[in-house]
Amino acid sequence: MFVLGIDPGVSRCGYGGVRSQGRQWQAVCAGVLESDPGLALPVRLAGLRRDLAELFEALRPDVVVVERVLFQVNATTAMATGQASGLALAEAAARGCPVVEYSANEVKLAVAGDGAAGKRAVQRAVADQLRLPAPPRPPDAADALALALCHLASLPLRRALAAQGVAP
Repeated sequence: MFVLGIDPGVSRCGYGGVRSQGRQWQAVCAGVLESDPGLALPVRLAGLRRDLAELFEALRPDVVVVERVLFQVNATTAMATGQASGLALAEAAARGCPVVEYSANEVKLAVAGDGAAGKRAVQRAVADQLRLPAPPRPPDAADALALALCHLASLPLRRALAAQGVAP
């Protein structure tokens, strides 16, 4: 199974792909899609949509995992994150790719063992679980890999619940 994590943002949209064969997980890709803050928002969103479409086409993930935006202190940041998230959700759905969302706290708990873990703790946990020589950078890419790992870690429970007829 190939899982693509998306850490949404208009200025910096992190992505990270993890291939799974059982409990063997391997990082396939990680990076950031960036847009020029000097451009008008509609132009930036159009560029992000194009970049996401190209990314999904090139990687052909089995599932896309997007961070669910629950709360942001800054309303402008929350709006931009929500817009980027919507693009990722729509692009995946347009390709018939299953989409799963997790909150930042769910991801931190699953990957670092602490729902309030900081960026460095998440980066170290991702590096450990994927046997990387160094923590992935930038943090947006590490967060995207963490989203993919969170989904892979939750699959046994999700499958057990589905077998019992319970929606995860």
